[in-house]
Amino acid sequence: MDNLLSIVTFLPLVAAVIMGVFLRGEDEAAQLNAKRLAFAATLATFLISIFILVQFDASDTGFQLVEQTEWLFGLNYKVGVDGISVLFVMLTTFLMPITVASCWGVKHRVKEYMIALLVLETLMIGVFVALDLVLFYLFFEAGLIPMFLIIGIWGGKDRIYASFKFFLYTFLGSVLMLVAMIAMFVDAGTTDIPTLLNHQFDAGPISLLGWQIAGGAQTLMWLAFFASFAVKMPMWPVHTWLPDAHVQAPTAGSVVLAAILLKMGGYGFLRFSLPMFPVASDIMAPLVLWLSVIAIVYTSLVAMVQEDMKKLIAYSSVAHMGFVTMGIFAANQQGVDGAIFQMISHGFVSGALFLCVGVIYDRMHTRDIDAYGGLVVRMPAYAAIFMLFTMANVGLPGTSGFVGEFLTLMGVFQVNTWVGVFAATGVILSACYALWLYRRVVFGDLIKESLKSITDMDRREKAIFAPLVVMTLLLGVYPSLITDVIGPSVEALVSDYELALEAPVPDSRFAANN
Repeated sequence: MDNLLSIVTFLPLVAAVIMGVFLRGEDEAAQLNAKRLAFAATLATFLISIFILVQFDASDTGFQLVEQTEWLFGLNYKVGVDGISVLFVMLTTFLMPITVASCWGVKHRVKEYMIALLVLETLMIGVFVALDLVLFYLFFEAGLIPMFLIIGIWGGKDRIYASFKFFLYTFLGSVLMLVAMIAMFVDAGTTDIPTLLNHQFDAGPISLLGWQIAGGAQTLMWLAFFASFAVKMPMWPVHTWLPDAHVQAPTAGSVVLAAILLKMGGYGFLRFSLPMFPVASDIMAPLVLWLSVIAIVYTSLVAMVQEDMKKLIAYSSVAHMGFVTMGIFAANQQGVDGAIFQMISHGFVSGALFLCVGVIYDRMHTRDIDAYGGLVVRMPAYAAIFMLFTMANVGLPGTSGFVGEFLTLMGVFQVNTWVGVFAATGVILSACYALWLYRRVVFGDLIKESLKSITDMDRREKAIFAPLVVMTLLLGVYPSLITDVIGPSVEALVSDYELALEAPVPDSRFAANN
């Protein structure tokens, strides 16, 4: 199938346009039609995306299914996938039908809600397939707008504050990335990402404002990209927007935010920071490793004292993303494999946990942990599913959560033993806060009158969780489904990174010109 990536990328956007033009009215029938069209479009996008995986050759470490055409002011529209990006495309298309299905109870401005989700899907896929700097930046930044609207319109009582905090944090970091992209274009004369991956940016030491900067221009550009990707992940200490955004976002917004949007930061590190600025990445790796450890330990401790279920899971996400950044900047096969696996696994597990919160929030309209207790009496199916994803979040062997954490720890122990030791405590801490949450919500006596009439999950809700259960268990017992796809591309990335570090660093061109 020609133009497969473009079809998968823009099909949700086409559906959004059709919905905006042809669907009229706010009555119940119109709302149902909007939900059905959105679900059909996201499901069709997923089914077509399967052909991407079928045609993808994991042994080829280059970009595949490449499409290129002249676009605007001499810029190119260029898309393609490699072993690192193809699974993020699949993760996005897999989760979006589930996300739309979880919105069936929404009654307020349903058409606009579905349009926002469809536009957001196009922009998220675009980030993972873009092979041009300008195209990547446009998709990366434009994705803020529908999420800003989703939080600001359909969120909780403090939604305006949370939406503006989310937008400003992520946008300000990306302004520096734009400056670095302009510098890259000036230096290399192109915005083509495959060409830039083979371009050697200046890594000679330079003096700036009296400071001697090791890694030179590479370090400056690395820091600019880091400002954007660290916020998006989010890394400590620029993580504070995430708990507020999650608490105020509607269930679907939280699922997309945790399962897909956070992964853009990790993908950016793998696509830009490591391969394009290897000298700077090596210089800054110790800083990233220790920031990751702080994120793992500190946010796990903060999670333990939360009284809001969503906020607890949000801090848990920050801790798990700490394992991702740690694995990436270990810069070895196990570390990077583990980081990608952790991101994919976290997409399923964190998305499912936010859906679990949504199930009981829809019934009781509170996320307070103290408002629950003894749900196993009335909701045995819910208790079983919540238990599975709690165990996966802890990293229980046999679930996908174990594989990613184990591989990242293996990778980081080869680089820095102390970082590995402190990071390993995060596994224990995650068990503390996750099991504490589960015990207070699900176990105990059913003593609250308001809970005695609560109903278990219906058929639609069970159907929503079914594919997430399957993937969490399947990847836990058969992780090579992921590692076989990413392995060759990661091996090539690590090999090129090590070769770049072994190459002699020339005197700075900047210094020579001054």
